[in-house]
Amino acid sequence: MTYQELKDQENQYVMHTYGRFSIALDHGKGAQLWDVEGKRYIDLTSGIGVCCLGYDNEKIVNAITEQAHKIMHVSNLFTTAPMVQVAKTLVEQTGMGKVFFANSGAEANEGMIKLARKYSYDKYGEGRAEIVTLRNSFHGRTVTTLKATGQDKFHQYFFPFTEGFAYAEANNMDSIRANVNEHTCAVMMELIQGEGGVMPLDKSFVQEVAAFCKEHDLLLLIDEVQTGIGRTGSLFCFQQYGIKPDVVSMAKGLGGGVPIGAVMANTTCDEVLGPGTHATTFGGTPMCCASANAVLSEVTKPEFLQAVQEKGKYLEDKILAMGSDKVKGVRGLGLMVGIVVDAEERAALVAEIMDKGVLVLTAGTNVIRLLPPLTISYEEMDEALAVMQSVFCK
Repeated sequence: MTYQELKDQENQYVMHTYGRFSIALDHGKGAQLWDVEGKRYIDLTSGIGVCCLGYDNEKIVNAITEQAHKIMHVSNLFTTAPMVQVAKTLVEQTGMGKVFFANSGAEANEGMIKLARKYSYDKYGEGRAEIVTLRNSFHGRTVTTLKATGQDKFHQYFFPFTEGFAYAEANNMDSIRANVNEHTCAVMMELIQGEGGVMPLDKSFVQEVAAFCKEHDLLLLIDEVQTGIGRTGSLFCFQQYGIKPDVVSMAKGLGGGVPIGAVMANTTCDEVLGPGTHATTFGGTPMCCASANAVLSEVTKPEFLQAVQEKGKYLEDKILAMGSDKVKGVRGLGLMVGIVVDAEERAALVAEIMDKGVLVLTAGTNVIRLLPPLTISYEEMDEALAVMQSVFCK
């Protein structure tokens, strides 16, 4: 089927909720993808950070296949070994307490919000349920996580939104203090604002927020949906910030391509959600957890994480070395890279890069975002860099 034939059927049968690129992808291997008409691409998107070990990864495919032959789903009325193993690995690698399994980043963030509010309710009673998030943040597409998102453009159409959120300025401790009051139960933030433009928070600010939360018995909630599972060169980004959150959310790369999310709580609050207080039918399903175990067996290796840091530095150095006046800066951490360009030029730059066979993402208003598979080779990076140079430097 050609692209146009497939697109015609999509237009007829699928809701028009996405501004898709004019590409229909068919199959992939490693960090390379092919569309339905046979064109090859170097992929610097990994499904928005999901396919962290690339495409057709033998370890993941074998894990899913083996588990599918055994049992794919049983519901949370029963215990399964794959689920327990994922939780065990996450806890042992971080020193946190316990894990709740979900299906997506938004659902993980919903669980994190519920946990924080119940923690405060159990300890202080009603009236202490507000959560401070940061301007320019992004936490999901549900009615609650949209309201948690600190961008006014997302607060449209779907009224009434869930109340109970205040918004502070990033890297501004005075703004945090000004937004905390007797009704506040938690502070929630991304350590790198991904959708907001690949904006890393200052380490000193994050550590000051952590100390402030501890002093005032506010839970510190860290959204690692995009930054977690090796993306920044450590299993979780918070490990590079010198803090230990009360609750961490994760998704995207955890399953290497299958839908899975999780909420991980520290021992300060890992018993808050008891039987009947939170649930999800598909959370911790054996097939997805088998895939997650395959992912974690790789991304927890110190040499693997070191390689992610080195690859990220390589990309940053090579892009800056192009000397293009179209590139205004490069920021990020590990293989979460943002190339700052003029907002009015970005769409044309992205279109040309993709037309020449390299898939990229956008973020914020003026950033080209790179989230390649963590397994991408230097040869694949060099090929993608050559394309970007031909576009940035012409």
